[in-house]
Amino acid sequence: MTTMTDTFCDLSKGKCKPCEGGIPPLTVDEIAALMPKLAKDWQVVDGKLRRDFKFADHYITMTFVNAIAWVSHQQGHHPDLSVGWNTCRVEYITHAINGLSESDFICAAKIDALFDL
Repeated sequence: MTTMTDTFCDLSKGKCKPCEGGIPPLTVDEIAALMPKLAKDWQVVDGKLRRDFKFADHYITMTFVNAIAWVSHQQGHHPDLSVGWNTCRVEYITHAINGLSESDFICAAKIDALFDL
């Protein structure tokens, strides 16, 4: 069973851990326990943690995307992004385990904090 760390009291203060595989993905119950710690707009779709963001214009959208790139680089954990004129879809999955991990939730919380700035 995966052991969740104390970080989950405040996910946005956590640090992603590199994953090379060999650990199980989070269980349905673990995912359900973590979802309320994120903004309500996050969903699990096709095994990925997903949120759609909407902005006033393209410049603000791209500023947000660049901020995500900085956070991703700092954490060593990168989302899949789909970017439009005033939208950005963020999806997390830990590919090495073909499922969700603690790092996916930590990074999602960090993206929530960016959006709230």
